[in-house]
Amino acid sequence: MPYVDRQNRICGFLDIEENENSGKFLRRYFILDTREDSFVWYMDNPQNLPSGSSRVGAIKLTYISKVSDATKLRPKAEFCFVMNAGMRKYFLQANDQQDLVEWVNVLNKAIKITVPKQSDSQPSSDNPSRQGECGKKQVSYRTDIVGGVPIITPTQKEEVNECGESIERNNLKRSQSHLPSFTPKPPPDSAVIKAGYCVKQGAVMKNWKRRYFQLDENTIGYFKSELEKEPLRVIPLKEVHKVQECKQSDIMMRDNLFEIVTTSRTFYVQADSPEEMHSWIKAVSGAIVAQRGPGRSAAAMRQARRLSNPCIQRYTSRAGECSTYVGHANVPS
Repeated sequence: MPYVDRQNRICGFLDIEENENSGKFLRRYFILDTREDSFVWYMDNPQNLPSGSSRVGAIKLTYISKVSDATKLRPKAEFCFVMNAGMRKYFLQANDQQDLVEWVNVLNKAIKITVPKQSDSQPSSDNPSRQGECGKKQVSYRTDIVGGVPIITPTQKEEVNECGESIERNNLKRSQSHLPSFTPKPPPDSAVIKAGYCVKQGAVMKNWKRRYFQLDENTIGYFKSELEKEPLRVIPLKEVHKVQECKQSDIMMRDNLFEIVTTSRTFYVQADSPEEMHSWIKAVSGAIVAQRGPGRSAAAMRQARRLSNPCIQRYTSRAGECSTYVGHANVPS
């Protein structure tokens, strides 16, 4: 799912057919930067790559004429959309239908170019309908780059200013803070609560590597990949004091960073999006509450909180629902 990073760029993972008509889609990390007029992609999030790593590909936004759903063009490619850029069509695959719609919308908004209206002192000679004098109609035009050729078309939405002029209504500002979220499909194994790729920091070298995480009722483990059967490490949930969004994310220059605090170590984990980060925090916290159960006395819970700050279970009165509270004793907020 696309999200806005700390540099106000829209980012996220997509699959792209880098070689035209190859039918082979590769996972890449995309950055839409309107200030740099570019849509670029990397092997992974640049935060996780060695310093100075080059991008895999890039397209100038002015070269993109249209972005649209490609279901009919590529019926075998699920959640596929296409970017028309000059003589080339770029086919990409989103994570789901909602992700597809959001990417198509933000890309189409980014490639729109509005030509500003001419001032009163510079009336257009080849457009009689565009006049700078007060009280006369002034038509706004939009320029789209189609196959490298500028196409000028009059806009449809107009409004009247103080002098009675007709001007274009500015609808190009996009909302970046309310991107829709999506919930990935649960893994087929009913014993597994949540699974997926994240990036974690190493204990010794402090480098960042992508690992496949898997949460079940008693443990959270990570593997080198989803094809591996033996985990690199297993963390018992009984040793986890809390899981929360990392307060040092700005210092560590990492987006979507959360931490799993255990008796012996704090694990720093980076998700691919804000939605995924909150999903992991909720899933791990819920698993901890479910494992510890309701049979603990209030005194025992208070003592446990003083000693190890565990997740505390708090029940609501409706339909046996429960919610979690991650306690942190004697630490200012």
